[in-house]
Amino acid sequence: MAMHTSKIASPAKATPPREAGDRQNGDINRETLLEGLNFDLAGEYQAILMYTHYAAKLTGPYRKELRALFQAEIADEQGHAQFLADKIATLGGEPTTQPRSVPTANGPREMLEQALLAEQETIQAYDERIGQAEAFGDIGLKVDLENQIADETRHKEDIERILAGWHR
Repeated sequence: MAMHTSKIASPAKATPPREAGDRQNGDINRETLLEGLNFDLAGEYQAILMYTHYAAKLTGPYRKELRALFQAEIADEQGHAQFLADKIATLGGEPTTQPRSVPTANGPREMLEQALLAEQETIQAYDERIGQAEAFGDIGLKVDLENQIADETRHKEDIERILAGWHR
């Protein structure tokens, strides 16, 4: 079997840059929290598009199984996106309609590697958002984000297990 090496795009910075004055007296302001939540929402839109795109482009002997995996993730990501959009609106913000760009992937393994990077980035961003929610005083948001991290961690672990048994 020929070895195929693929380049994996490094994940984008997990959160938008902070500006001076974002934290005042240990608290976080509403605008910073809204920017972070919109960053997360754009990531969920990216995931929906990525999994839809990758499911359509799959080829090879594991096409059927990977297509089912990617399609199953779409519903979870849609639920996460709806939660984030609702929370942004509740906080008085405008939910973004722009996804982050979908990384190009040409084969099933590369698709899985890109999906893994996206899941890792999402977990990192949600972890930061949990701290922001707590500093903002929104404990309900903190708990909801912890639940989303649990979902994203399961997604990440599923992909890691598939990749662990994948021979190049």
